[in-house]
Amino acid sequence: THCMLNNGEGMSEKVSPQIIVLVDDEEMVLISIRSLIELETDYTCVPFKSANEALEFVASSNDISLVVSDYLMPEMDGITFLARVRQMRPDIPRILLTGYADKENAIKAINEVGLFQYIEKPWDNSDLLMIFRNGLEKQQLMRKLQEKIDEINKAYGDLDSLHREIVKAFV
Repeated sequence: THCMLNNGEGMSEKVSPQIIVLVDDEEMVLISIRSLIELETDYTCVPFKSANEALEFVASSNDISLVVSDYLMPEMDGITFLARVRQMRPDIPRILLTGYADKENAIKAINEVGLFQYIEKPWDNSDLLMIFRNGLEKQQLMRKLQEKIDEINKAYGDLDSLHREIVKAFV
């Protein structure tokens, strides 16, 4: 027999949607990746042609799970954009879409910007979906870890104040 403990953890995951922010100045790229996400997954894709508009969205939304950006864009390049995303929300995994010619810059950016991964154009749909899934899993694990750390810190704080009360009672 199996003993199952339902602590409600599984339920909250289903409610919060996985939101992928996608930034590319090419309409066709936005359409094809968004279609792929919506047909093959239950994630929500929020596309942007403008890196600045995408930054405003990232700054104002708490529910973002993943950010994907093209490398070559007119307003700012993808590395600069993802660096700004990192400053605002270091917990969100960041993925760079890059043409073959920009591969060297993409590899440098992995270290500079703390990229989760880079994807070469033209991409393979199944690879793309797997990278998204891995990035989203990483983000969920990091969130759970942070929740546990917060719980431990709170418990430690409670214990510390209890300890002070006991010491006061006996002094």
